[in-house]
Amino acid sequence: CLVSGNTRQFRNDYILKYLLITSNLLFTVLGLVTLVVGLWGLINKESFAQEKISGIGTDPMLLFMFLGLILALLSLMGCVGALRENMCLLRTFSAFVLVLLVVQVLAVVVLYSLQGQIENYLRSGMLAAMVRYQDDLDLRFIIDEIQTGLQCCGADTYRDWGINVYFNCSAPGVQACGVPPSCCIDPLENGTVWNSQCGVGAQQLDEFSAQSVIFLGGCLGSISRWINQHSGVIVMVVIILLGVQILTLFITDRLLQKIRWSRRMRKHKQQSYFFSYKDR
Repeated sequence: CLVSGNTRQFRNDYILKYLLITSNLLFTVLGLVTLVVGLWGLINKESFAQEKISGIGTDPMLLFMFLGLILALLSLMGCVGALRENMCLLRTFSAFVLVLLVVQVLAVVVLYSLQGQIENYLRSGMLAAMVRYQDDLDLRFIIDEIQTGLQCCGADTYRDWGINVYFNCSAPGVQACGVPPSCCIDPLENGTVWNSQCGVGAQQLDEFSAQSVIFLGGCLGSISRWINQHSGVIVMVVIILLGVQILTLFITDRLLQKIRWSRRMRKHKQQSYFFSYKDR
């Protein structure tokens, strides 16, 4: 029975070890892909050029690079540590995961308790992105996706687009006093081609006239309503993510216990062999 129990325990530890290796290998690949996408985006937009390097700090691709690098390094550390049964790597990996877990829990608490201030930060961030709408393709894509998906325009109102130098009513171009096509209710011309002129002059219209052409509501209100409508799904996703990290900590701790036990048994056998040889 003792032998059978030890065999079963060894099989369970073996499964946990390779489960940890496989999961970390997958996350390593995911991290590397994210890193490459971020680097490709920066190179493709020539963000490292001398005239653009000053604005690289607000480039969304930089966030992709940072997250990809952290994920790849952390997962690679756990993968190699489990494969080689290296206690130093596994302890470092476990410590980093624990720190990330604590940070995420604190972030959830802070986000929940400081909702009003976070809305102000989002407003400032969106207005800053709207200023750079024509200059950054990634920011333009993100804003267009938000406005099209949530059927909104601007941060609080469609007239927020006056903050942009091209859409300001004092601008000399054809876009003066207009809004991006993603604000339009029907941005497609003939149902197929993107009509870049559908929002021209929209800021000069009163709300009654504008409501048949563009979305009047700001995106901050739409984001708030979307979060309230999908709060159950968001909570479930957060619980699953935290659960995966807690499970990773448990598996890593179990593997560390197995390695320590194996080393003690190996040392005990060596000592037993030494004393038995000495007695001879």
